[in-house]
Amino acid sequence: MSNAAAKTSAAPYVLKSHDIVEGYVVPGLRYEKHLAKTPDGKTVSGLYNAWIWLDNPTQFNSYTTDMAKGIIMSFRAASNARDVNCVVFTAVGDKAFCTGGNTKEYAEYYAGHAQEYRQYMRLFNDMVSGILTCDKPVICRINGMRVGGGQELGMACDFSVAQDLARFGQAGPKHGSAPIGGATDFLPPVIGAERAMVACVLCEPFSAHKAYMWGMLADITPALKVDGKFMANPLVETERYSDELGRIVFGDFKTGDAAREGKALMARGTVDLSALDAKIEELCAKLLLTMPDCTTKTIEELRKPKLQAWNQNKETHRAWLALNMLTEGRAGFRAFNEGTKDDREVDFIELRQAIARGEGWTHELTERIQPKNKRK
Repeated sequence: MSNAAAKTSAAPYVLKSHDIVEGYVVPGLRYEKHLAKTPDGKTVSGLYNAWIWLDNPTQFNSYTTDMAKGIIMSFRAASNARDVNCVVFTAVGDKAFCTGGNTKEYAEYYAGHAQEYRQYMRLFNDMVSGILTCDKPVICRINGMRVGGGQELGMACDFSVAQDLARFGQAGPKHGSAPIGGATDFLPPVIGAERAMVACVLCEPFSAHKAYMWGMLADITPALKVDGKFMANPLVETERYSDELGRIVFGDFKTGDAAREGKALMARGTVDLSALDAKIEELCAKLLLTMPDCTTKTIEELRKPKLQAWNQNKETHRAWLALNMLTEGRAGFRAFNEGTKDDREVDFIELRQAIARGEGWTHELTERIQPKNKRK
């Protein structure tokens, strides 16, 4: 090889950027790169873990339309970043990871406007697809409750680790929607058809311990410290697996005197997420010590059942959700937004009676079933 050829082959290789948008700033969202660490805690030069933070704690980290755009761009950036080991998807505070879409925005802008909501649901679909097609492993750091659309975003992730005070669940049929942003696709194969029915139709919340037992979580960590020591969630049954009749009670929410005692312990304690952070760093470090391409391929294969169901259904779901904003969605999100803390549901009986009488969806019906107009 000539000297000229040698110099040419040794010339720096200029890398192209494949990001669609660079240097974006979105209110309510943070994208950070933290130096990767080995299992013994040593930082690694030039390698990072990308952290995507939902930062809307006053509204339980619900995502606005702008935040949805930021989530899409952030996952694309992390996926393209050659120096990123994995992605941690989380939120600020200790109350909520995410409760789904911003109900104030739903009620005040999208309610009654099907075409606008159809366009919004394109963004939602792209958020879920962006997680499911990210070239890096995605860890959901569950710092608090994961509900509704937040649950669906979380289930799209590859690993989920929760602090054990977190609650999980869906909200659709109680508040004017159907959990078809991923829950109906992802839950049945993970927790079983019957449990998925209870979670999605009845919208009954369940604990982190229950989610862990059902296989929804890779791990859970304690978050409550009482007298300086970590303890398991005192509001949840963790000392028994079954009752005297053989029914599984592990992970159930306590009732009666046991619940009152648990609340007293909660009042004495403080919430500390250091155990959660340590577990997340441990998982990131384990991923660091794998072959990157082999890891990506393995994850791509394991995502296929989720992706197959998601891709088959997402567009028809988007169309239905848009039309639903003219009827039950319009009423339900208004009720949640305008109701009191103790009453954010429509008058279900009046609604069903009106439908039984053959009434159509009118402005008058929407008003009549709002919480403020319920018959006492």
